[in-house]
Amino acid sequence: MLELGRHFDDWAPARDGEELVVATIVTTSGSTPRPAGTSMLVAAGGGVLGSLSGGCVEGAVVAAAQEVLAGGGARRERFGYSAEDAFAAGLSCGGELEIHLSRLSGPERKALASAPVALLRRLDDDGAAAVTLSAPSSVGDIARETWVGLLGLEPQPAPVQDDVLRRAMTQVEPLLRQGRSGLVRVAPPQGCGDGTAGTRPMELFVESRLPAPRAVVVGANDFSEALLPVLKLLGFHVTLCDARPSFAAQGRFASADAVERSWPHRYLDHQAGEGLLDERSVLFVLSHDPKFDIPLLLSALRLDLAYVGALGSRRSDRQRRASLLEQGLEPGLLDRLHSPIGLDLGAVTPAEVAVAIAAELVGVLHGAPGSTAPLSRGNGPIHH
Repeated sequence: MLELGRHFDDWAPARDGEELVVATIVTTSGSTPRPAGTSMLVAAGGGVLGSLSGGCVEGAVVAAAQEVLAGGGARRERFGYSAEDAFAAGLSCGGELEIHLSRLSGPERKALASAPVALLRRLDDDGAAAVTLSAPSSVGDIARETWVGLLGLEPQPAPVQDDVLRRAMTQVEPLLRQGRSGLVRVAPPQGCGDGTAGTRPMELFVESRLPAPRAVVVGANDFSEALLPVLKLLGFHVTLCDARPSFAAQGRFASADAVERSWPHRYLDHQAGEGLLDERSVLFVLSHDPKFDIPLLLSALRLDLAYVGALGSRRSDRQRRASLLEQGLEPGLLDRLHSPIGLDLGAVTPAEVAVAIAAELVGVLHGAPGSTAPLSRGNGPIHH
């Protein structure tokens, strides 16, 4: 729905105060024209803003929206390819999508006007308030009473509320961090509400306008080749950077979203100067070459990045840290460096090292105590 905000104020039905229905794709499977989170607004007078499928299901959605406006309440509609009836409303591309329709609430209308970075909506409770977020990390700043109201937990004692809130936030935060939209189901406490809600999950839909978080992998080698697809799986926009054109041009790095053939520290400084890196961004220094690593780490450790890791043995790590201090790095910033990179899993092959690096990254992003067993504190056999 948030993608419609830039057009909302200029849309005649919105200016005229018409009743509106918001139709949002909440789940998809197979090949579909638009992803989850895509929305369309339907006005009581028949006006439409936005599109869900490029035309093949819009007519049926408009008809369903009019039924909602006529007093039918929130509803779900599922559309897919119909082999039996070629003229039925469906997706010719063969996929399937589920659309949630409800009246546009006051908080949702305000969200369209204010263009927040994210929006949380309760789907299984028609008319529930929406919650807007102004930053990807602000989910923890949502007031407790706001969460309680959103999830309808008011009759429950505080310990029960705390358990539900923890489970909800655990699922919501990764979506926000990755700039993704998606449906979150939270099991309610037993005995919640009307006595039957204890068997039905509460459903929150997370909408985000954030781009995917950035991952910069430095060094075109076997380790980066193995790590690139893992980072893609974790939801990152991945850039491979190497100053050696002949190395960076190899086809085995095609899984990266972008390949930069420049000195890594210059690329990082440029990206930071353009505001393209933030507190969700991560950096993996796999070049294993001091002429690249030292200038890069001098810049990276002074930025507010979520994770900075560097490949190497313990001996090379000691030399690297000493060189950074000699080059003027503030001693306290060395604590931000994950080196030797990865968890102590006994990894040897590039694929195993990629798993160890990804495991440490997930632990750091989720605040796992000590990230289980970082190589920087253990005796694992990486790079003997």
